[in-house]
Order: sequence, then C-alpha cells, then structure tokens
Amino acid sequence: MPHALQKPFPAGDLIEQLAARGVPLYAITNFAASFWAEYAPTEPLFAHFRDVVVSGAEKMVKPDPAIYRLAEARFGHPAGAMLFVDDNAANVEGARACGWQAHHFTDAPTLAADLRARGLIG
Repeated sequence: MPHALQKPFPAGDLIEQLAARGVPLYAITNFAASFWAEYAPTEPLFAHFRDVVVSGAEKMVKPDPAIYRLAEARFGHPAGAMLFVDDNAANVEGARACGWQAHHFTDAPTLAADLRARGLIG
C-alpha cells in the first residue's frame, strides 16, 4: 500500500540546513520501488541525499538488521558514525541495535535541538 507523506516535509528546513553545512545525507525508506520511483522526483529535498536505500528494491525492510548493514556498505560509513532519524520507534531501536546513533523523530523542534547538541546545525 502506498505511503502518503505530509506536505511540506515535516523537517524540510532541517534537511536544508544540514545540506548547507555540507553534512552528508542518506536515507533508508520502506517504500515500494515503484512508488519511490514516482514519488522521489516530486520532492526536491531528496536532491540533497547522496544515496537512498529503498526497501522495495532491496527486498528487505526496516528494522531488519540487514538493511542497516546494507546502508553502511552503500554509504561508506561505519555504524557509529551515522545518525539515523525515524518516526517509527521500532526502526530507531533497530538502528541502535546495529550500533548506529539514533533519534526518534516526534517533531522538528526536538530534532533541531538534538542536531544542535551534536554540532550539526547552528
């Protein structure tokens, strides 16, 4: 079943700030490959992402540890060097179990405070 995203993207300004500071951005999505192919071009924010692991194309989904390991290999960074942000607590716990830093997204101001504390935004 296709997943409908909110418009505008709930943390779009934070993505813009991270990109402006040169923070490498990547994504893991549980979208179907066909839906992602249609949706991604409609959201300009995704142009900031260097790579996106699409579960439908990879035949694995979050929070399966295999998708985080695939992302590590594809993105070229060790688990502990990456910050995973997701609104699904199970996905956040899955990333943490794989050694990733993680933030459970509940709202943009809370994420912004976390990003500031990590020195990723001003």
